[in-house]
Order: sequence, then structure tokens, then C-alpha cells
Amino acid sequence: MPQDLPKVSQPTKEHKAIICIWADLTMTHMDTIMNCTSMEEIQSFIAESFGLADWHDNYRSAIVLDLFYYTLQFAIDHHFSKEQTSAFFSIVKKTHEVCTETPFDNLEICYNYFKELILCHAVKRPPWSVNIFSPEQVHLVTEYVLTTYFKHYKLYKYAFTPLVKLDLSISYDGVPLTPEPVDVCEETQEFETEAIKESEDVQGECVEVEESAKPATEEENAVERELRQIVTDQLSVEIQKLKLSISDQIQSNDEELQKKLSAIDGKSSQTKVGGRASSKSKKK
Repeated sequence: MPQDLPKVSQPTKEHKAIICIWADLTMTHMDTIMNCTSMEEIQSFIAESFGLADWHDNYRSAIVLDLFYYTLQFAIDHHFSKEQTSAFFSIVKKTHEVCTETPFDNLEICYNYFKELILCHAVKRPPWSVNIFSPEQVHLVTEYVLTTYFKHYKLYKYAFTPLVKLDLSISYDGVPLTPEPVDVCEETQEFETEAIKESEDVQGECVEVEESAKPATEEENAVERELRQIVTDQLSVEIQKLKLSISDQIQSNDEELQKKLSAIDGKSSQTKVGGRASSKSKKK
């Protein structure tokens, strides 16, 4: 009986919700954001503050930048105070960090952690929690995060799950070791440079051939016209002959058919006359 493979257990890490006002966005950050006059200014400030300057080339940085920007935009549109905006930003940021810390499915853990963070900022119970969000704001924040982040939870999980590559080498007794894999990028770069050089050489040769072949092509065109005219004339003659032979065959076939029909008609008339004569003799 084959042994059952051990199941990979999901790593469990406890996340305790704490008050996170001014944890990621300080008072200075909030003043700078409030003084921004365009979307590009806010995005550039977020990219510089949280190490997302490569968002033009790195899709993960671009995703995080969009998440942070629209979080701030939601807070500004609903007239959150600076403390509320800072706390809401940190709640979304910490929830995203918990979501992407493991490739395993931890949706329930993320949602429970998000609810605890909201309660830490909606219930007055110092020093464990403060009530900076009203019940209406708690409803707005919860609905926003559910319809944006948790609705696309699997997409975030897929985008931030690292891709694992396996390089396998096998060694046997008396057999040489498997050579190490060559970097594919280096090979492709060398191949591309060689191909570019070859293409440049071929293009130069083609240009020279084209320049030298221009007068020859004009002569070839005149010869081709003459040949085409000769071929068309010969084909027209042969087609006319073929038409005549086909018409002659059709006429001869019609004549033979008429002869056969007339012979059949003569035989049928003779049989009718013979039948009438025999019937008259029987009556007598």
C-alpha cells in the first residue's frame, strides 16, 4: 500500500488589531496630501513615501498604488478628518499585508482581522480602542472594502503569490552530472544581437541587388509581355478548335439518336398492324 503524502498545513500567524492612527500617514503626510491639486501629485507622493517608484514597470507596485490612491480618494470624497483618513488608510494597508503574506487561502482570517481593526477605531475603550468613526462611517467603510477589496480577493491573491521555479538535477553512479542550466536571458540577448547583425547585412545586400537589377527587370518585363501574348494567341486557337470538335460530336450524336428513335417508331407501328389483322381473322 502506498503511503499517503503528508498534507501541507497552512501557516497560522496571530494578528492582533491595534490602534493605527498616524501609523502609516503622519500629520505631515496628511498636510501634503491635502495640498495636492491633482491625481498625479497624490500618486507620485504615495509612490515616493511607500517605495512604489517602479510602478510603471512593476505590476504589483501599480496594483498597490491604485489601492492606496482610491482609499485616500474615498476618504476625501466622504470628508473624513485627517485622523480618520490616516486610520482608514492603515486599516486597508494592514488588511492587504495579511492577505498577501501567504499563498494559502486566508480569506476568513483577513476578514476577521479587518473587523477587529474597524472595532478598534469605532468603540471608545482606551487604551485598546478609540471611537473616531461613527456608526454611519463604519457602515460606509465596511461596504466600500467589501465591494472593492474583498470582492477581488482572489485577484489580489493571484497577483501577489510568488511564482516558484524548480531547478532539478539528478546524479547517478557512473553517469556525469547534469550540466547547470544556462541563463535563458543571456542566450536570447546573444541570439538577438546576432540576428540583428545578420539582418543588417542581408538588407545591405538586398539594396545593392535591387539597384543593379533595375535595368534587368525592365528587359524581363518586355520579354514577359511577348511571351504572354504568344501564349494567349495559341490558347485562343486551341480553344476554337476544341469548340468545333465538340459541336461536331454533338451533331453526330444527335443524328444517331434520331436514327434510333425512327427505327423504334417503325417497329412499334408494324406490331400494331399485325395485331389488328390477327384479331379480325379470329372473329371470322
